[in-house]
Amino acid sequence: MGSSIRREAQALFNAAELNSRISHFRSTATFLRLQGLSGNLGMYSLGIPVGMLVDAKGPRIAVIMGAVLLALGYFPLHQAYDKGSGAMPLLCLFSFSTGLGGCSAFAAAVKTSALNWPHHRGTATGFPLAAFGLSAFFFSMFAQFVIPGNTGDFLMLLASGTFGLVFISFFFLRVLPHPHYSAIPTTDGLSPSNSNRLHRTKSEETEHRAQSAVEPGRSTFAAFPSNGDEDILNQQDLDIGVEAAEAVIVDTDETSSLMSKSSSSVPGDVSVESNVKDHAHRVDIRGLKMLPHVEFWQLFALMGILTGIGLMTINNIGNDASALWRHYDDSVSEDFVMKRQAMHVSILSICSFSGRLLSGAGSDLLVKVFKASRLWCLTLASLIFLAAQLFALNIQNPHYLGLVSGFTGLAYGFLFGCFPSLVAEAFGINGLSQNWGAMTLSPVISGNIFNLFYGVVYDRHSTVKDGGERVCTEGLACYRSAYLVTVVACLLGLVVSLWSIRYTHALRMEEDRVKDFEEHDA
Repeated sequence: MGSSIRREAQALFNAAELNSRISHFRSTATFLRLQGLSGNLGMYSLGIPVGMLVDAKGPRIAVIMGAVLLALGYFPLHQAYDKGSGAMPLLCLFSFSTGLGGCSAFAAAVKTSALNWPHHRGTATGFPLAAFGLSAFFFSMFAQFVIPGNTGDFLMLLASGTFGLVFISFFFLRVLPHPHYSAIPTTDGLSPSNSNRLHRTKSEETEHRAQSAVEPGRSTFAAFPSNGDEDILNQQDLDIGVEAAEAVIVDTDETSSLMSKSSSSVPGDVSVESNVKDHAHRVDIRGLKMLPHVEFWQLFALMGILTGIGLMTINNIGNDASALWRHYDDSVSEDFVMKRQAMHVSILSICSFSGRLLSGAGSDLLVKVFKASRLWCLTLASLIFLAAQLFALNIQNPHYLGLVSGFTGLAYGFLFGCFPSLVAEAFGINGLSQNWGAMTLSPVISGNIFNLFYGVVYDRHSTVKDGGERVCTEGLACYRSAYLVTVVACLLGLVVSLWSIRYTHALRMEEDRVKDFEEHDA
């Protein structure tokens, strides 16, 4: 592993920046690998139970848990660094805690964004995803200007900064109700059978029920007709607060309430908001129930293939830079190489930030304007990854290595920026957090496989220096074979994404056809 790059530049709450900052002081390569692995395991391995907590109890409890875990991780790491000692198992446990704290806060942020902006879900989730990607760059640059060269103070900045930001956000976090409902007739004459969703209630009862009937992570909306009588919708088990209960003349069930409604022709009706068919609100599949579905394996495979490709470069861009510079100019100093490596961390982070924003907003544009699948974002990510691998296979001048880190960061951002929306679209928004947690198990597998293969290739061309650090001076030959494998993986990801688009389109058309047929018969 590189001496300054230990983890993807996107991660705020794991050991990436920590590892790159302290590697030159007192840590061995083995320790750094174990510590980085511990942070990764904390971030990804417990995504399912953390997601279940968010789905069942709402995002607020996950936020406060994330703040506590971050404090329990970074503060002891700071103390261990200042004292210059610490048992390796304990330090790995602290790193695991930082990863788990980041996982909790991140899951809460994504779920809250998906709930509060249901009609722009891709854009909404793209913002916390983008901030997650830019955070390492932010903390690194802030430390460089405020506390340059002081690793102990940098660890204290991480400890106080990550805990403080998450803890303060807790007090402002909430899931907002949305006035998204069909027409409420104000005329008299509703038959009991057709008006069973409306009942009289006093204003005190209205307020009490609106506060007490909301489930964790869910919200409701009360509608009051203009005739002076306060009629409120029955509180229902809604799609986690995204859609409000409907009060309509025709008695429809909850799953069909999210389908498009024609404008009401009843005089005096409240204006009707047109709804677009949204698969995320018509299904609720979670946990083991996803396994029989082809869509799960499509997304899981794409997540694994593409993240594995990205993580190999993200975790080893430092090795790429070191190998090229030492071959290009053997007189370069260690400090110069370190600065080049840090520069590529920044490029990765900024490009990932841009890719996530573009992917989130672009996926909404694809769905709303072009009526196309969000999966096209993954196809584009595959093509950008392919370009990055081709650059990596041919660039021998280290001045142009930024093309590799830049395209890798952009593709990685495109991958993650739209993926939560894809998961919600396929399996419903109710179980988004735990289903997203299941998807993040894929990078744990693929990332380690690609990284281990890179390590084998790099070590084969390296020499061991004093202290156990491996150095390769053969330039492109140090890692070229690893990128030949990722080129094949990119092509595989491209094929899977195109097939997934075709399969998903046929599946949605069939579902809509059956749904329309059932509504017509009703």
